[in-house]
Amino acid sequence: MSPFHAIVAAVRFLAAAAARALSPPSCAGCDTLIADAAVFCADCARTVVPYAERPPREAAGSSAAAGAELVAFAPFGGSLAEGIRRFKYGDRPDLARPLGRLLLGAAREAGMSVDLVVPVPLHPRRLADRGYNQAALLAAHVAGGLPASLAPRALCRVRSTAQQAQLPRDLRLQNVVGAFRVRAPERVQRRRVALVDDVATTGATLAACREALLGAGAASVTYLVLATAESGADELRSSPPSAPRI
Repeated sequence: MSPFHAIVAAVRFLAAAAARALSPPSCAGCDTLIADAAVFCADCARTVVPYAERPPREAAGSSAAAGAELVAFAPFGGSLAEGIRRFKYGDRPDLARPLGRLLLGAAREAGMSVDLVVPVPLHPRRLADRGYNQAALLAAHVAGGLPASLAPRALCRVRSTAQQAQLPRDLRLQNVVGAFRVRAPERVQRRRVALVDDVATTGATLAACREALLGAGAASVTYLVLATAESGADELRSSPPSAPRI
């Protein structure tokens, strides 16, 4: 990313965050005013069913991508999906705080014990366009509460790839092969890593990041995501925590 684009991205992020910080708490799904401790309004909360509140068979999830454990808050759907879309594509970095609260609660309830929290990186061009990396904002919230060290630049995306959400399932694996690299292997060696992203579908992006981390000497990698999408259910195992109240 050029210095100019970095400055533009930083200014956009700070302006959006400052504007939202001065606003009263609102629902992550619809912006209805809510209590400060809540994430969703009553109507939106009814559409979000955390894994901990689902029947055991549904909560058990599915098999792990490349053998890695995955902790997720809830299935992708309802107001959680809407909140993630707004956070990711709607220039809403302020939603990192309430959504990060859900993710941190999931990690704590799962008994997650890690040394390092690493976000899935964006390519510099996409970071400049969006103004922030949503996974990095979530990772910062999680690292501050576990506690664990935050390593926001441990991974880098060495080539630009098509957006996974726009590709069919069989092309997602090919799209991210060799796309990630560890900047400083000594930073992750012998460390237990929580790899953070917003949504897991086929698990292709997470698996590619995990391969890079393990190849650099990480002791283990656990996926930590807000939501898992049904389309990727056969490749991901949810180790569902009991979730915080919403």
